[in-house]
Amino acid sequence: MTLLTHDRYCDEIAHQVGQLRAVLTSGTDLAATVPTCPDWSLEDLVLHVGRALRWVDTLVRTRAKENIPQEQIPFGAGPEERGDAAALDKWLAETGELVVGALREAGPDTAVWSWIGMADAAFWARRMTHEITVHRADATLTAGVPYEVAPEVAADALDEWLDIALFVQRHRGAEGALRLDGPPRTIHLHATDSDPALHAEWIVELAADGVSWRRGHEKATVALRGPLTPLLLAFYRRLPLDAPGLEVLGEREVLEFWLERSAF
Repeated sequence: MTLLTHDRYCDEIAHQVGQLRAVLTSGTDLAATVPTCPDWSLEDLVLHVGRALRWVDTLVRTRAKENIPQEQIPFGAGPEERGDAAALDKWLAETGELVVGALREAGPDTAVWSWIGMADAAFWARRMTHEITVHRADATLTAGVPYEVAPEVAADALDEWLDIALFVQRHRGAEGALRLDGPPRTIHLHATDSDPALHAEWIVELAADGVSWRRGHEKATVALRGPLTPLLLAFYRRLPLDAPGLEVLGEREVLEFWLERSAF
């Protein structure tokens, strides 16, 4: 299920790049530790996002039929200057313009290599939208500034994360499988503040043969309820389950199992 059009994804990438640049140039120390990714500084986080965008720009622009190593990505390492917010901001701005331009020019149906095999530019527009949407949350948590995201983007980010779980389950084998012995158990994600037309509720079923998911409102083994944005961030392990506004009802350990095993 995809909620957004290709053009909307492209618009959202441009918007998210602008929002990330605002955090980058807010005066926050580039060496500050990212609390949700403690091995990274703020500079490392921005470089990670920019490198991912540059990589996708090259894949899409060249209509790649196989992966392109990072060292072959033009200006993929980031600016030569380290610790320079202005240089990093300029590089990120140029990066955003490049990848959005490449995705728009390609259109949604152009075949492009991806880590799921041959996909299309639409796959990468969606993936980069949510890559930067969630990592911008990491940046705002580092800077201590508010975080907002459009409801339809947040809902689609949850859909995509669940789609990734299905892909990982198919290809990672028993080691990474999201399986539970015994009877199936279910997780209900319930956004309490969204427009009913968005249908922002999810049922995730964990069983002996793996995981499945669907949109819906059903009684479940455990429910995570709260406003859509905190719900998204908690499901991405960016907020604790006990963050203000969130409520866990039922068998919390089932939800904790999911969060532990879905840290891909």
